[in-house]
Amino acid sequence: MNITHIRQRISSPGKKAGPHGEAGFTLVELLVVLVILVLIASIIGPRVIGYLGSSRAKTANVQIQSLVTAVELFRIDVGRYPTEAEGLEVLVKPAGSIPGWNGPYLAKGTLPADPWARAYLYDAGGQGGAPFRIMSYGGDGKEGGSGEDADISS
Repeated sequence: MNITHIRQRISSPGKKAGPHGEAGFTLVELLVVLVILVLIASIIGPRVIGYLGSSRAKTANVQIQSLVTAVELFRIDVGRYPTEAEGLEVLVKPAGSIPGWNGPYLAKGTLPADPWARAYLYDAGGQGGAPFRIMSYGGDGKEGGSGEDADISS
């Protein structure tokens, strides 16, 4: 037995080398593996997509809480909440001369977009007695909805 023959036996036990010294898989073996991979993907795929939707909603909640904190810091410095006309933009750059403005109030100095690449909405009137409300309309970009399309607000 020479060294080449020993290497072939070690690298592919149970497989016989072809006429050129190459061992491989048959078409049936490759098809079986492919079917198994498709079955696994069909079972796991919907779960991954579900997690993606819920992670976007969680990201929006975290960003909204960050914006709420920034609005509260603005109120402490300026003595009032941003007006509807000023919106959330006033957190990163002052609209004109605002006495007491000590921003930007967001860490990166930019206003984040929601996970669906749309701007967050600011309602200076709030809802239910709240002084303001920050919201995202979710995946569909329309008021209302359920699941990933549900509205998210402070």
